[in-house]
Amino acid sequence: MGAVKPKKFLGQHFLKDLDIARKIADTLDDFMETPVIEVGPGMGVLTQYLIEKGHDLTVVEIDRDSVPYLHEHYPKLRGNIIEGDFLQMKLTDIYPDKFCVIGNYPYNISSQIFFKVLEYKDHIPCCSGMLQKEVAERIASAPGKKAYGILSVLLQVWYDIEYLFTVSENVFDPPPKVKSAVIKLVRNKRQKMECNERLFKTVVKTSFNHRRKTLRNSMKPLLGKDNEIYSDIIFNKRPEQLSVEDFVYLTSLTEKYMPAGAENAGIRRKE
Repeated sequence: MGAVKPKKFLGQHFLKDLDIARKIADTLDDFMETPVIEVGPGMGVLTQYLIEKGHDLTVVEIDRDSVPYLHEHYPKLRGNIIEGDFLQMKLTDIYPDKFCVIGNYPYNISSQIFFKVLEYKDHIPCCSGMLQKEVAERIASAPGKKAYGILSVLLQVWYDIEYLFTVSENVFDPPPKVKSAVIKLVRNKRQKMECNERLFKTVVKTSFNHRRKTLRNSMKPLLGKDNEIYSDIIFNKRPEQLSVEDFVYLTSLTEKYMPAGAENAGIRRKE
């Protein structure tokens, strides 16, 4: 069959630059013994290099036009091409133990993909790929930066993150309106959190709901208006000033001083 036409509703922008595709595949060179799930292979521009390197590879593609193209052009993948929605899959049904995740991720679901990776953090030692530059900067951002936010903190708890390089919009068909970037996440040594993990997520999301305010104000939905714990100097800071370990400490304080039922008070999430 001929070339697959990119579909706007799927957020498809097909990479044309083979050198960039090769560099993305290179990000998994330290994990050659670990199976790989590629998200959204399209016409296989990245897939071909993963096959060439000898990875135990399974690809997940939601585009019905791309699936027969992959079957025709990559016969070595037969039996390892799954048609479906990566976000809806139980990934351990594909590989029950450890596996890496890679892809040229659709812009419209890239944040959701990384939240999915978090769900399988004990199975995924490495996740890499290309996504919108703005989201990549958010994921890799250090405290004190404008891009630092919810996604930064929740991912950096479990992964060491490296922003590798920026990619021009001109190497895609069709060209997106924004630049892209390639990042790499490698699982760190943390085995468990030193605080309540569920509450940690709530604390991070609550604090960033009003990121320009100090924590004394942004944490009121969880701690109330007048709480003795506000005397701690951490509450003089804004959320973007806190490191991951600061958020762990803040969560421990919150758990100790939070009024009953506050965690379930319906906190709205903002990125």
